[in-house]
Amino acid sequence: VAMSWVVLVSVLALLQFAAFGALVGCARGQFGVSAPATTGHPIFERYYRVQYNTLEQIVVFVPALFLSAAYGFGEDWMSAALGGVYLIGRQIYLASYVRDPKSRGLGFVMTVLPGAILLLNAAAGAVAALR
Repeated sequence: VAMSWVVLVSVLALLQFAAFGALVGCARGQFGVSAPATTGHPIFERYYRVQYNTLEQIVVFVPALFLSAAYGFGEDWMSAALGGVYLIGRQIYLASYVRDPKSRGLGFVMTVLPGAILLLNAAAGAVAALR
């Protein structure tokens, strides 16, 4: 049972990333952008950028989630709850960026802020354990 919520959130984040990749594949077909091209139609490029930005974020998020749950202050479900904010933020980021890239702010903040809090919590817990 320990860390079950953290594992579930990390699995959901990875599935979300895979789904974003599938959306890029669908957009390739819909807008006629053949691989390996990464440009061609503005809407395709938006889906591609969402997937790429998610890759940039998930590299920090997943380790931060586990480190916070293992070494940070608070219960592991608290880290998982921040992970839930990340997941919702990524969905908002997808919808807003595809609609209008200038509107991506809320989804971006809901992604970056939980990751930063998780990292700071992990670091604070590790430093406290050194004493």
